[in-house]
Amino acid sequence: MTTALIIGDVQRGITSGYPFARQVVPPLTELLPRARAAGALVAFVHFAFRPNGADLPPGNAMFRSFYEAGDAFLEGSAGAEIDLPVTEEDVVVLKRRASAFAGTDLDLVLRAGGVDTILVAGVATSAMVAATCYDAADRGYRVTVLRDGCADGDAVMHDFFMDAVFPSRGFEVITCADWQEVREE
Repeated sequence: MTTALIIGDVQRGITSGYPFARQVVPPLTELLPRARAAGALVAFVHFAFRPNGADLPPGNAMFRSFYEAGDAFLEGSAGAEIDLPVTEEDVVVLKRRASAFAGTDLDLVLRAGGVDTILVAGVATSAMVAATCYDAADRGYRVTVLRDGCADGDAVMHDFFMDAVFPSRGFEVITCADWQEVREE
């Protein structure tokens, strides 16, 4: 295995509370069995704060608003549960910041699996997706972004990242339907 599909923040509290997030569920649901059949590691990353707020950064109004939103972003709540089919072979990572790598063991899991290429999907494009892509590139991974597997509350921002920012950083941008694992024999 050299490829991992990383899906971030597609969790019940987000897909139910933010209409733009729901649009990624169908293409990702279709992609998941193909990715697993191709031998890609599937890693779901979900976002939540501790219920007591011990991991809430002081003075950060955005994170404070997430924390105060309640169930959608609290560890152990129904809102923090992944809103896609998870199998026992998949990896589930809890994060407390934008990037899937920040303060998590995701890099350790990927390296243990021999992963050198990642496919990134999730919400929001300008937050979790961008932060994860930058961290992955800094760690030496080849990065592909799944255009229809990502969404942002601002469609113009989503397109800007997909059409300008990600390609300018050397990240490939493709659709979920266009992804095909290339196996080295």
